Amino acid sequence: MAKVQNWQDVTLAAAGILQASALVDQLARTGFVPSDAYECSINSLLDLNPPDTLSVYGGRPENLRLGLETLRDLLLSSRQLQNNTVRYSAGILHLQGRLSKRRDMLGVLSSRLKQASQQALHFGPTHENVIANLADTYSDTLSKFRFRIQVSGDPGYLQQQRVANQIRALLLAAVRSATLWRQLGGTRLHLVLQRKRILAETENLLRNLRV
Repeated sequence: MAKVQNWQDVTLAAAGILQASALVDQLARTGFVPSDAYECSINSLLDLNPPDTLSVYGGRPENLRLGLETLRDLLLSSRQLQNNTVRYSAGILHLQGRLSKRRDMLGVLSSRLKQASQQALHFGPTHENVIANLADTYSDTLSKFRFRIQVSGDPGYLQQQRVANQIRALLLAAVRSATLWRQLGGTRLHLVLQRKRILAETENLLRNLRV
């Protein structure tokens, strides 16, 4: 198990998982997501050589406001453990654990994300062509595992191709943050044993956000 060197970085990665998962829940229920949070999650897949953790999320903690607020609420109230966002996040951590043992699949993901990154330079990160590419990448890799994340919501939205593609792209973004979380030394146990430390980092980041 990797030792945690920087608790703020671990907190940012946890917020990244929760933000993408919260956006999946919003999309499934309403067909809509806030553009800033959505773009941040998608961009986290497309910057393939970030110099540090914050750069994964565009270099600004403000981009993770939704994820940080969700993380704070989760750490403050056990009632939050029953919601879809937490269920998706737990599933993402499980999927990422499976993925980490599959070098072949990791190679495919790396190649496909490079392709999507080049495509985004031409179209923009949230263009429907880029999102469709990311969605196909998720379907061709993580969807092959026996364990799958079951997304709940309004069937009228879930049956729309646009929404389905956005959900798969966001699930892929959540896995990217889960990979980062593990690389930084994060574990599920930390959310219990180090809850106060992570909560303090979360509240500090939220206090310092620009309005």
